[in-house]
Amino acid sequence: MSRRPRPRSTSARLALAVTASFLLAFVLLGGGVYLAVSALLRQDARELVRTDAAGLLELYRGEGRGALRDELRRRIAAPEDPDAVYAWVAPDGRAVLGAAPPWPRRPAAHRLAPRWIEYVEDPGAGRPRVIARLQPLDDGSVLLAGLRLRSQDRFLALMLRTALAALLAAATLGALIGWLTSRGVSRRLRSLDATAARVGAGELGLRAPLDGSDDAFDRLARRFNGMLDRIEDLLGGVRHATDHIAHDLRTPLTRLRNRLEELRRQPAEARGAALDAALAETDQLLQAFGALLRLARIEAQPPVQDEPVLALEALVADAVELYTPSAGERGLRLRARLLPCRVRGDRDQLFQLVVNLLDNALKYAPAGSEVEVSLQPDEEGALLQVDDRGPGIPEADRERVFDRFQRLEAHRGSPGIGLGLSLVRAILQRHGGRIRLLDRAPGLRVRVLLPPA
Repeated sequence: MSRRPRPRSTSARLALAVTASFLLAFVLLGGGVYLAVSALLRQDARELVRTDAAGLLELYRGEGRGALRDELRRRIAAPEDPDAVYAWVAPDGRAVLGAAPPWPRRPAAHRLAPRWIEYVEDPGAGRPRVIARLQPLDDGSVLLAGLRLRSQDRFLALMLRTALAALLAAATLGALIGWLTSRGVSRRLRSLDATAARVGAGELGLRAPLDGSDDAFDRLARRFNGMLDRIEDLLGGVRHATDHIAHDLRTPLTRLRNRLEELRRQPAEARGAALDAALAETDQLLQAFGALLRLARIEAQPPVQDEPVLALEALVADAVELYTPSAGERGLRLRARLLPCRVRGDRDQLFQLVVNLLDNALKYAPAGSEVEVSLQPDEEGALLQVDDRGPGIPEADRERVFDRFQRLEAHRGSPGIGLGLSLVRAILQRHGGRIRLLDRAPGLRVRVLLPPA
């Protein structure tokens, strides 16, 4: 057996789902209203019949059979309500007055208890339904008082016709709303698809449009744009690193090659100093490539939600203790003021962050000055500050120094490869932290904020 194909388009399925939801809701609501109204009309009809039957029974008990017979004849001959039905049935099932109803079975009349029945007077002629109450009398006969449900049936038929017309209108409206909804969804998705296609073709600066509604599609577009921003930053970093590798590493490689050429021409006893210089150049190159590899690994790692919680003050104290002898050799005082702070993260990477900040501060601080390291809890997390009295960084260059191989001195005379702050920024991005460079006039204040554990 072949299966009927389903709509392949998501928007078409969405339109069908909306239409089906409208129809289902309408059918459930309409069916519930129809049943409730039908039950209410039936209950009203029963109340009328019950009241009428109680009046006839009271007449029978008060004035006897003759008065009841006369009253039934009068009502049958000239009824006040044309839909009222009356009958008096003998114990043997024969109609004394009126027309006997179609009994489902014929038990003895004296065994009948008061009960309700429903029947159709003449099914072949399309006569209306009748709801009636059977009331046994003392002589074994049965009094029937009923009501034709002609007006109720007409009202229910009108309700049904109205419901069918409303169902058609609801189906049309549901299809229209489903089509408009699917069209809106398709339009928003086409916008994202077109943006992704153009970005994939090379327009990296393109972004998905936002409509400011802050709905699910707007939030998706913002996430999409944030992903594109991150991709553009990474690609820009790769291009930037490639350019700087070509410029910064070409000089030491050329110098290394020249020294090796000189070594080949020199006698064996004079090669010691040249070999030392060549090894120093090689070590610097290896250090640069090692830093690039560490930076790439850190940028490729996921955030630190699963990393352990650690005491940041102990880690900073270890870094300060490591650099205290180096500071003394340069004539600097290294002072630390550390308060307990707990953060979640990679211990080695956070230690690398603190070491890089201390190395920069000691490198540029003038002899005889003081480098201060402070750590304290903040309402947003753990606040780490490193202050020095060096030349500082001009405000226009404070973002540029985080790029790979960026070194502000034109002569490149100080040691280093220009990757320290790039590593710091990559570590902070992985740990969800922030960094700011502030002016101390003179000097530089590096402020690092890490989220709390």
